[in-house]
Order: sequence, then structure tokens, then C-alpha cells
Amino acid sequence: MRSSTRIRLIEPTDAAPIAAHRARDFEAFRPWEPAQPADFFTPEGQAERIDRLLAGHGAGTVWPGVVLADDQVIGQVTVGGILPQPHLRRGSVGYWIASVAQNQGHAGRAVGLALQVMTDELGLHRAEASTNLENLPSQRVLRRNGFSSYGVAHSSIFLDGSWRDGLLWERVLGD
Repeated sequence: MRSSTRIRLIEPTDAAPIAAHRARDFEAFRPWEPAQPADFFTPEGQAERIDRLLAGHGAGTVWPGVVLADDQVIGQVTVGGILPQPHLRRGSVGYWIASVAQNQGHAGRAVGLALQVMTDELGLHRAEASTNLENLPSQRVLRRNGFSSYGVAHSSIFLDGSWRDGLLWERVLGD
């Protein structure tokens, strides 16, 4: 039986499960994400991070969500860099799913739900994303959610010891 996927705003109590996933999946995520300090992988470090995310949410610059499968936290989906001005109205989507819940469709469903939040709650017009050129699973998630690639950001992110190119993605919301 396929488990259900939901998203909701992150809460302070999510620190421990997020830290557990991130510590266990350290090697799996290393090629795709910037290096983090050791406390990032602790409940205390995640609690501080969640406080910063919720402050950004209060300021209107980020919508930090968690991904749930059968009411268990299995990842995150975040709309960051929100520009709500009438002439911009865009945000950037980022996401990860814990290794124990990957390849079950959760990432695709979570991104779809985040796009609904962007449209219905945040009133945004445009969704953006970026992937590592080699991250084909993430690119499939974006394609399935109506994103199109539109360019390469050369040497744009320092990952796993070197500068990497990023593939840029876009989707006009409401289309």
C-alpha cells in the first residue's frame, strides 16, 4: 500500500526527526548539498535552523515545510527567496526526502503540494528551482511537476570540494 504524502509548515518539534534523517543520510546527500557544520546534524542545530526558518516565514521571505508520510516527517520542502512584490511574485522550491522514503513518489507529490501553497496561500506567479547537472532524480521530479529547464548557472555552488554548475528550472504558476 502506498503511503499518503502531506506537507505542513515546519514546527520546532520537527528538529529531532530531521536531525536523525540528516545524520543517517549524510553520505547520500553530500554530492548534492553544501557542506554543513557538525551541529547541523543534531536536534539542537536543527532547532536553531527551524527558529531561523520560522523567523523568515514571519517576515514573508520563506515558506518552510516538512514532508509527511503517514504523519511521520520524511523530508522537507521549502519555498525560499520569496519576492512577493506585484511585479515579481516568485519563489524558489527546494526539497529532500530521507533515504528510507525515497523512490515512493513523495518528492513529486510534495513539490506539487508546494506549488499549490505558492499559488493559493502565497499568491506567487512563478516557481523556480535549481538542480545539480547530475541529479537526474530531482530533475524528473521537477519535469513531472511542469517545470522546464531554461539554462545553466556555471560554477554556481560549492559542493563536495569543487564548484559545480546548476541547471535552472522555471514554471509559471496557474498555467
